[in-house]
Amino acid sequence: MAGKISSEPLPEGAQRIIGRDAMRLNIAIGYAIAQIVKTTLGPKGMDKMLVSDLGDIIITNDGATILEEMNVEHPTAKLMVEIAKTQDKEVGDGTTTSVVIAGNLLKNAGQLLDKNIHPTTIIKGFELAEAKAQEELEKIGEDVTPDDSETLKRIAMVAMGSKGIGSDKEKELIADIVVKAVKQVSEKRDGKYYVDLDLVKIEKKAGGEVADTRLVNGIVIDKEVVHAGMPKKIKNAKIALIDAALEVEKTETDAKINITAPEQLEAFLRQEEEMLKKMVEKIKKAGANVVFVQKGIDDVAQHYLAKAGILAVRRVKKSDMEKLSRATGARIASSLDDLSEKDLGEAEIVEERKVGGEAMVFVENCKDPKSVTIFVRGGTEHVVNEVERAIKDALGSVASTLEVGKYVAGGGSVEIELAKRLRDYAVEVGGREQLAVEAFADALESIPTTLAENAGMDAIDTLVELRSKHSKENGIYFGVDVGNGKVSDMKELGVLEPLKVKRQAISSAVETARLVLRIDDIISAKGTSKKENESNELD
Repeated sequence: MAGKISSEPLPEGAQRIIGRDAMRLNIAIGYAIAQIVKTTLGPKGMDKMLVSDLGDIIITNDGATILEEMNVEHPTAKLMVEIAKTQDKEVGDGTTTSVVIAGNLLKNAGQLLDKNIHPTTIIKGFELAEAKAQEELEKIGEDVTPDDSETLKRIAMVAMGSKGIGSDKEKELIADIVVKAVKQVSEKRDGKYYVDLDLVKIEKKAGGEVADTRLVNGIVIDKEVVHAGMPKKIKNAKIALIDAALEVEKTETDAKINITAPEQLEAFLRQEEEMLKKMVEKIKKAGANVVFVQKGIDDVAQHYLAKAGILAVRRVKKSDMEKLSRATGARIASSLDDLSEKDLGEAEIVEERKVGGEAMVFVENCKDPKSVTIFVRGGTEHVVNEVERAIKDALGSVASTLEVGKYVAGGGSVEIELAKRLRDYAVEVGGREQLAVEAFADALESIPTTLAENAGMDAIDTLVELRSKHSKENGIYFGVDVGNGKVSDMKELGVLEPLKVKRQAISSAVETARLVLRIDDIISAKGTSKKENESNELD
């Protein structure tokens, strides 16, 4: 059989796409991903049903969740997933916005490539446009402080706007909970606010309805009290957190104990019991009436704790122990020997309650908790999961508003305003980069256009009307009022968004466009399988 001589230095079956073809393919895929999530944008956005290999179903319109669960294969598609993840991690909201802008930047770049404009020129134009957009964004942004609860509540409601989690009344209730939670865990350092969202625990249980969701000024632990004889409720709790096992340590090495008489066995067991009793005595002496243990609690120790009227919970997660410490003011003791009264935390009430058929321990009404719990309820598992995603978006939005201290009007108004200012700026830039700056402005306008489409409005008429409003003196806040299907003043309607969400969405989108446009060669070394090669040889 005569062999084929190839000038290609790649293994057989490897694929290579060169130059413009590679760029066109990447652009098409990037834009296709944007088209998938585009229909979920805004309060009137539609949902996606995602079914995994195992048959698990997720119904959501959260951009990051959709892209993560979609299991994309192509490398460019994976880059688009990356920006959604970054957006989600950094600000917790605006994932769909960043992907839609990135997709449209790529599409517009494709049109410029067809006009024989070099990718480097396009990238330079995009970078100039991004710098200008960020600068203008700072000017458009308005200041907000933690005392301005109404504005923060509005921002939380807009973040949840696209999630189908019930009526406006329920959204308002959850927005209120979110604002209180963020304010409770925020810290002021050097005149700036810092919010660690890990300190807001989200505990969920299907059952009840969304309106039953509430803020617990303390921590909810998904565990039960270890012994039936223990009190199920303790008021004015003194809480000990122990990072050690209330068990007699067994030796790691193989040890033999020779017992020759029944009395010796009895003495041995009695000594073990005595050791456990002493452990409980130490807890009692410190003045604790509630104990959370990160490891196990021996049956005998449980008995003595119950006798002493101490409520105990075992195998509590490390993260929950840390949250309990922040909420109650307790110090986590790594051994019982150094447990003293000053290590104890306080809570007004610790109680085991049955929720949805399962026991949970509530540590409530702590004095000034630096960690709180949002206890989520909802009719079914799917509803609870979507409410959780909505709460995470809202938490991210409110936290990033406080950290930056600025917000902008929503409904696509800020994108239209930036596009207008970029078109004026493009003239100053001149040269071929001017076309890239204008393409950037067009990509920003894809947000209000998509909002209008998703609300069943005419996208072109809406865009023309918005441009006309923004060209007037005080038209800066005009955006797409999806509720009433017209163009309105977004600030008056209370549709507000964090400045940080827009800032991050624009920078993530440009980053992705830059990455994709620099690629002019795709070498895929996925060689054909052995079986295929064998069958080819047989042919």
